[in-house]
Amino acid sequence: MAKSKATKKFEKNKLTKVIEQRNAVKKIKQRVKTSKKRKTEDREYYNDEQASGDDEEAKKKKKPKGASATDGELFENMSVEQFFQGGFEVPSQPAKESKKKEKSGKRKRDETEGEAIAEGGSEPEGEGSDTIEGHKDQLAALAEKDPEFFKYLQENDSELLDFKMAEQDDLSAISDLEDDDEEEEAPSKKGKKGKAEGDDKSKIVKKAQIEQWEKSLKEQNSLRATREVVLAFRAAAHVGEAEEKNFKYSIASPDVYHDLLVLALKRIPEVLNHHLPVKELPSGKIRISTDSAKFKTLTTLLKSHSSSLLHFLSNLTDSSTIKLVLNSTLGLIPYLLSFRRFLRDFVKQVVEIWSSPSTEDSARVTAYLVLRKLVVIGDSTLQEACLKAAYNGLLKGCRGTTTHTLPSINLMKNGGIDLFGVDEDLSYMLGFSYIRQLAVHLRNSITNNSKESYKQVYNWQYVHSLDFWSRVLATHCDGLKQAEKGKQSPLHPLIYPLVQVTLGAARLIPTAQYFPLRLHLVRSLIRLSRHTGTYIPLASIILEILTSNEMKKAPKASTLKPLDFATIIRVPKSYLRTRVLQDGVGDQVVEVLSEFFVLWATSVAFPELIVPPVMIVRKYLKKASTPGTGNKNVRFNNALAGLVTRLESNAKWIEEKRRDVNFGPGRMDEVMGFSKSLEWEKSPLGVYVITQRNVRDERRKNLEEAKKEEEMREKKQKESGKTKANKNKKSKQTAEEEESDEDISDDDDEESLQFESDEDDE
Repeated sequence: MAKSKATKKFEKNKLTKVIEQRNAVKKIKQRVKTSKKRKTEDREYYNDEQASGDDEEAKKKKKPKGASATDGELFENMSVEQFFQGGFEVPSQPAKESKKKEKSGKRKRDETEGEAIAEGGSEPEGEGSDTIEGHKDQLAALAEKDPEFFKYLQENDSELLDFKMAEQDDLSAISDLEDDDEEEEAPSKKGKKGKAEGDDKSKIVKKAQIEQWEKSLKEQNSLRATREVVLAFRAAAHVGEAEEKNFKYSIASPDVYHDLLVLALKRIPEVLNHHLPVKELPSGKIRISTDSAKFKTLTTLLKSHSSSLLHFLSNLTDSSTIKLVLNSTLGLIPYLLSFRRFLRDFVKQVVEIWSSPSTEDSARVTAYLVLRKLVVIGDSTLQEACLKAAYNGLLKGCRGTTTHTLPSINLMKNGGIDLFGVDEDLSYMLGFSYIRQLAVHLRNSITNNSKESYKQVYNWQYVHSLDFWSRVLATHCDGLKQAEKGKQSPLHPLIYPLVQVTLGAARLIPTAQYFPLRLHLVRSLIRLSRHTGTYIPLASIILEILTSNEMKKAPKASTLKPLDFATIIRVPKSYLRTRVLQDGVGDQVVEVLSEFFVLWATSVAFPELIVPPVMIVRKYLKKASTPGTGNKNVRFNNALAGLVTRLESNAKWIEEKRRDVNFGPGRMDEVMGFSKSLEWEKSPLGVYVITQRNVRDERRKNLEEAKKEEEMREKKQKESGKTKANKNKKSKQTAEEEESDEDISDDDDEESLQFESDEDDE
């Protein structure tokens, strides 16, 4: 006869566990029975000897009777384990025969009770109480015979003195959790009667019950109470869903719901840490004895609770509750490292919270902490999965960049920088593949002749990706950090390919419409050069803006708003050839040029470095000063002229400092020592850059305040518009009511007139 699917599933998943558990319980029961049997047989044998007297002949007559019995009769109902546990004394035949009837009646009952215990039931009161009392008697005798050893046990192993019976009950109760979960998840197939029965089975959780569970978890760390809390939390995680499921518990009060969430999220990690403490190694890794029997017993509980947490987390929208759940998972992560399928879905959910701009910053920071813990304590495969998910989440959150989403994007970038610094060797492999992918996109856009090919590069995701990798390399390849470690960072070889890809992307479309994108990429390279000490020739790519047609010709007057270059990569067509665009681009060019040259303000080669850029700027200013040619934007021209004078004064300052130098360019140690001996803040160009930074900061603050005021005005206008609309509606309603009242009064007058006319006729 073919087996059903349920039978096959039971044999595959549970049969071996059930058999092993039943065998273990039977062994324990058999040992208890053997010890009791030995005591009773010894007692009866002693009574028989006393009754027969002390005569040696009577003893000799008795012994042959026992010895004459065959081995099959003597050891008929005795196993090998009982024989060795009972010692090598052969029990007497009369004692055995006197107990045959009682033992034969009890054996079937013991086997059924053992099976009931193996299936998760409770032990019968009679035998369980006997074993507990016997253990207590042994402990009392130990306290009298050896008080010092008993005191040592009290101080160092108090759980042993509590004879661990409650813990055994807890562990046996957890074995029922998987069966209960399957019963709860199975859809009802009995129609209305089945639903009614399922509703009757579910128990409503009350506040007193939660207080009792909390007391058991706090004082005793009870696994049985933990099991009940897990089942109740599972019902709470599915509250309000359209699909009806039969759970053991149900929640009817919001206060009970809140208390249950706090209890489950706070106490369950503490109970697990009590029974399976986490050992943290100096390297940051963790260690848990996953091979122990207790961990195998708790596996079902962990799987049930983790699935409830994941389902609950995926349906949350409140940031405070999300933060509470994520804080609870921080303590559960070490126990869930072996559940790969759960971790895959859990990482996706955490990254979604971390990369969502609509979530509050506190919840996003907590999600980042969870990701970082997974990267720190996980193995290489888990680390790689977390880093890839974090990078993809970062790109997903960068699609729309506005003044409101820019702070959240910077928060994600800072978190990603820290994650990629945990294992720099793994980060090098991932960084190399991602930078190569960016280079492939750039090559395809260059070789492809279609009009839309440039869109693979000129988008916010591409720009933020290049900026992110420049931040990663600037942070982990910093000169001071590498000097402290005494070795070069594994990420250092990625600097050259990243610079080449960034310069190629900046020069892909050299039109005025994409000047903001070029300036974004130039700022990323300036940051990279400042921290790593790598020279990147950026003056030429900046000065190309001056030679464009947009900056050569005279601007048109316009009343458009100033552009915010931090949140745009493409200039609208309405801004082209306007004074607003020229003023904005001019300020950005002066700022970027000064920030680039101040990096080398203390270099011994600074006078030679500024010669080509100064010549280009002076040529531009000369054309602007001649009538009929050049750009007549006085503000921008004056800013460029002031920058040139600062560069020349800084060059003279360096020439004065290097007059007494006795080394050549080939002696790099002394060349680097010359730069380190000077402070860039005290140089003429450094003083100029610091003052310009302060001015820009004040201007930025004023703009932010102005934006806030505009937003407040708009809100007030909307509110006033709503109030006016409500007033108009009310006035219309009152007018209609008055008209209806007038119509009613007119009808009444007509009726009264008709009545009067009738009276006149009479």
